[in-house]
Amino acid sequence: MSNRPAIILITCDEMRLDTLSCYGGTAVKTPYIDSLMEQGTKYENCYTVSPLCLPARCSMLTGLYPHHSGAYSNFRKCPLDQDIPNIFTELKKAGYATSMIGKCHFAPVPYDETRADKTLPYDDFRDYYMSLGIDHLELQDDKQVSVWYYDDYSKELDKAGYLKKYRDLTWDNSRGKVFPFPGPVRWHPDAWVGDCGAKFLEESSAEDGRQFTWISFSGPHYPFDAPQEYYERVNQERLPVRRYKEGELKEESRIHHNSYYGGGHIDGCGTAPEHACRNYTEEYWKQLQISYYANVALIDDEVGKILEAARKRYGENVLVIFTADHGEMLGNHGVWGKHDCAYDDVWRIPMLVRFPGQQTSVTEKGKVNLTDILPTCLNAAGAEPIPCDGYALQERKEFLSYTFSESEGFCAVTDGSYKYIHVQKDGHNHREFLDLKQDPGEYENQMDNPRLDGEKTRLMERLITHFMPHVLP
Repeated sequence: MSNRPAIILITCDEMRLDTLSCYGGTAVKTPYIDSLMEQGTKYENCYTVSPLCLPARCSMLTGLYPHHSGAYSNFRKCPLDQDIPNIFTELKKAGYATSMIGKCHFAPVPYDETRADKTLPYDDFRDYYMSLGIDHLELQDDKQVSVWYYDDYSKELDKAGYLKKYRDLTWDNSRGKVFPFPGPVRWHPDAWVGDCGAKFLEESSAEDGRQFTWISFSGPHYPFDAPQEYYERVNQERLPVRRYKEGELKEESRIHHNSYYGGGHIDGCGTAPEHACRNYTEEYWKQLQISYYANVALIDDEVGKILEAARKRYGENVLVIFTADHGEMLGNHGVWGKHDCAYDDVWRIPMLVRFPGQQTSVTEKGKVNLTDILPTCLNAAGAEPIPCDGYALQERKEFLSYTFSESEGFCAVTDGSYKYIHVQKDGHNHREFLDLKQDPGEYENQMDNPRLDGEKTRLMERLITHFMPHVLP
């Protein structure tokens, strides 16, 4: 038992992999996150299983795809079933103490009850999260949630005198969700989470280090609210040029036609002039990018504190996993957000793993996804394995041929060379087929190209066989 490692899972919300130095980003430096690659394993082809927060997070929690767990939407009433085994319950059985610092979002937030003039009680949600097997919880359940509802962070922020201003800025849609955080850096949601996480690790008293700690940042998810002083950390000359092709979303059959031209589902059109992302100015896109990258730099600083606390407390006997629930469009294809996105901007995510005692850098190109986190943690803990959709990463020799993405009215499949996406909402069906070999920018819908009929049939059939065992057993 004494040889079992501590386990630390660090997650970000809506983080693009190409913002990190270790994945080729150059606009900000991320030395602390990069250190996990320098003495760890970088997965170049890790995929989320959903473009929405709740389904992706519940898949990390259970090792199940959203349709399998039933937690498939941010909006419908589909909280994770408490009877489903999860990472907390199973590690507790193996003698681990369990903790969560930051964002949970394992149940849909009642968005329609939120008020611009008031922050509402949130105790029922906190109690539900604890019922999933968490021994210790310090809750900051999303930047926006923390101004809508009193979680642990917003209670402290209110006492410090910054909650009202933060709430006012978050509700002010004229800013397009871009503004500097209205308080000292230490009160930014991600600084609070990182500081709480590092302090908890330093003070952990779990027997023989058998501690599982999930530290969950809610950034760089919008609002794009990095503290002003972090803007100077961004090399503006190295900000990536937004990738889009003039007229690519002109056809009404394109999934994001309405999001670009007006009235769509993606997050960014909600605050855009006339609810059309095409109406944002280039200056707006630049400020959005600067704030997003500045938030990444802040998170990197906090990861440094967490890793140092883990080193002091556990030495080399610790498993560290760093990943994200999904990515962010960040202006590519003319939109921001993630709803209904199967673009690599959202689908491919960072995954860095430092296994206990690992000293050398390894790069793995095989496809993995978020369902692999639970079995990886159970394997490290010597816990009894449970049936799930993922596979442990330790000494993995076989990787995925296909991976899937799911959410309310949305499903997609890829083999890394082609993608098939199906969106069925509001009485409309949208289908897209992307040829990544010929069109790596993902601009052209090849659904009606007869040359690719065989590839389309193969992926569509694979999508059906993915759902059949659980939908019609």
